[in-house]
Amino acid sequence: MKTFTYAKADSADTAVRDAHVSGAKYIAGGTNLLDLMKLQVETPEKLVDISRLPLGEIEEREDGGLTIGALVPNSDLAADPRVIEKYEVLSRALLAGASGQLRNKASTGGNLLQRTRCYYFYDTATPCNKREPGTGCSAIGGFNRVLAILGTSEHCIATHPSDMAVAMRALDATIITQTFDGDKRRISIHDFYRLPGDTPNIETVLQPGELITHVELPAPPKGKQVYRKVRDRASYAFALVSIAGVVGVEDGKIATAALAFGGLAHMPWRNPAVEAALIGQAPSDAVFDAAADILLADAKGYGSNDFKIPLARRVLIATLRDLTGE
Repeated sequence: MKTFTYAKADSADTAVRDAHVSGAKYIAGGTNLLDLMKLQVETPEKLVDISRLPLGEIEEREDGGLTIGALVPNSDLAADPRVIEKYEVLSRALLAGASGQLRNKASTGGNLLQRTRCYYFYDTATPCNKREPGTGCSAIGGFNRVLAILGTSEHCIATHPSDMAVAMRALDATIITQTFDGDKRRISIHDFYRLPGDTPNIETVLQPGELITHVELPAPPKGKQVYRKVRDRASYAFALVSIAGVVGVEDGKIATAALAFGGLAHMPWRNPAVEAALIGQAPSDAVFDAAADILLADAKGYGSNDFKIPLARRVLIATLRDLTGE
C-alpha cells in the first residue's frame, strides 16, 4: 500500500476543506475503498475520515418523505420501520446487497459512490480506461459476462454495482451535497450519474471535494413495490439484472409506473419511455413485451454478456406480472 496522509474531520466544513486537494478521498465505512487501496486500484494521497460527522440520522419531513444522513449504515436503513412500511423497494434492495457484516459498515453516501466490479478494473495488469484513461477497455473483446448492454461506449462497458441506488432512482431520490465554497447542492439522482462516453473515469457530477451529506426521498409512492434481483448465487453476488419497480393499478389499468434497472448499465438505468408505454394500459403480457422492446431497443451485447438481453426481457415481464397481479 502506498503512503498517504490522514485527516479526521470534525465538521462538514472541515471535511470539504481537507478534501479539496488533488489526490484526496473521503472514507466512511471503507467497504469498497479499502479493497481498492489494497489492490492499488485506488492510490489516494490523502484520506479524509468523515465517519464521526453527525450524518447518521433518518428524519421525517413535513411532506411525508425522509431525509437520510449520508452515514446511515445500510443495515440501519434497511431495518428502519418507516423504510420498511413506506419504501419497501429500498429495504429489499439493501438486503439484497452484500453480506450482513458489510451492510453494518457500508454507508448510504458511500453506497451511491461505489466503483464497478468489472474484472479488468480490478486487475492493474490490464488496460482499463476507467482506471487509467486512454489505455483501452479490456472488457470489450474480453470476458464481459457481468457487464453492461445499455448506455455503453467504445471506451467502457462497466456496470454500476449498487442495489440501493437502483431503488433510489425508482423512488426519485435527491442527493444533498456541500461544496468547497460552503454552498448546498440538490442533485436529482437522475442527473447524478454520468454515462461513460469518452471519460468513463468520471462517474458522477460531483465537484472535487464535494461531500454528500444527505439523501432525500419524496413522499411515499402509490402502488405496489418490488425489488427483483437475478444473480449467480443466492447471496453476496452482484446483479446480472435487477429491477426496482413501483406500479399502481386503478380501475384495471396501470395508473403509475416507476422502473429502474441494475446490472445493465454504467448507472442505475431508467427509461421514461418504458413507463409511458405502460401507463393507461390494462396489464397483459403483450403490453409488458412492448415495454421490454422499448427498454432493449438499443441494447448491445459484447459476447459473453449477450444472454443479458433476453434475460432482462424475462425479468421485466415477470416483475410487471408481480406488480400488477397479472
